[in-house]
Amino acid sequence: MPPKDKKKPMDTNQNLAERVKELSCLYEVSSIFQEHDQQDTKSILYKVAQVLKKALRNSVEACVEIETPKHHIKTEEILSDKVSQSSAIFLFKKPSGTIYIHYPTSQFQEVDFLEEEQKLLNKVAYEISIFIEKRELQEKEEWLQRSAQRNDRLAILGEITAGIAHELNTPLGNMLGFAEFIEEQTTDASIRRDSKKIIEAAIFSREVVKKLMFFACEMPQNREHINIKPVVEQALSLLSQSFKKGEVHVKLVAKEDVESQIDSIQLTQVLFNLLINAIYASPPNSTITCSLTQDDDRIYIDIADQGKGIPDKFAKKIFDPFFTTKPVGEGSGLGLSVVHGIIKSHKGTISHSHNTPKGTIFEISIPKQYN
Repeated sequence: MPPKDKKKPMDTNQNLAERVKELSCLYEVSSIFQEHDQQDTKSILYKVAQVLKKALRNSVEACVEIETPKHHIKTEEILSDKVSQSSAIFLFKKPSGTIYIHYPTSQFQEVDFLEEEQKLLNKVAYEISIFIEKRELQEKEEWLQRSAQRNDRLAILGEITAGIAHELNTPLGNMLGFAEFIEEQTTDASIRRDSKKIIEAAIFSREVVKKLMFFACEMPQNREHINIKPVVEQALSLLSQSFKKGEVHVKLVAKEDVESQIDSIQLTQVLFNLLINAIYASPPNSTITCSLTQDDDRIYIDIADQGKGIPDKFAKKIFDPFFTTKPVGEGSGLGLSVVHGIIKSHKGTISHSHNTPKGTIFEISIPKQYN
């Protein structure tokens, strides 16, 4: 194939016109970031790509592409046979994306690239970096504010809840004791049946009170250096009938022993709540996977089901006390709040994400050493 003709150099007027276009481009890009700050990031990046494309000497043939960890923008379909200019996008001093200008190889070679356009590309990449960093910092700040507000509400609610729980314990104990006494002494079948209902209701209420006390952090902790794997195995064993009843399989993934300074009883409470929820959400013949891993400083427990998943509209509410999607009488709405409180008291974190192809994964992270 004969070599392509090299593009003719620009005269002074053309050169000046190109520089004006580049300055206009930088001004427009800056204006987009300032004036459209409330729009979603993808829309803003697309506008930037369009402005950059117009500023290029060969704008008709050019395709601008922007790649970041969360977005992929392109002004046209990208040809397989192309020659490209590029500039890296850095987020917090780390390479985190690239902005490209592509041209068809049928018309262009690398020698056709202008040094001034490379400088323009570098400047736009820098402006994108600053914009995305600012957005991520804003999102993090908003998340921290929401988290602080939530923790304040939980602290106040915890104090109220602790008082209620203590006040309820005594009358519930009396109700349970007298109902059991009546059931033992009576020979009347209807009275025995009614007494049994009272006993069941009192036991259920006492379990709710216990959860309230866990939620309010009123239960004493006994942290010891223990091997986590046997605790997880025991929890799975104790729930074996629940797995069987729900026709759900369970799989433990743990390649090695994992140790942490933790309250084994409270860890069991966490596992029970998460696994029972997973069973409730799982369809027959599906699998719940419990994974146990570690690094130098922390242990990680993941519980993944294959249910319907958590709807986005409920995603931010599931750890709130008394929030439940279960029918009345099937859940107190305290299980995940208890879990959140226990993990937090161990200086750990708990989050959830979508499982693939469907379902939910609850991810727990706890320090190995409590300070």
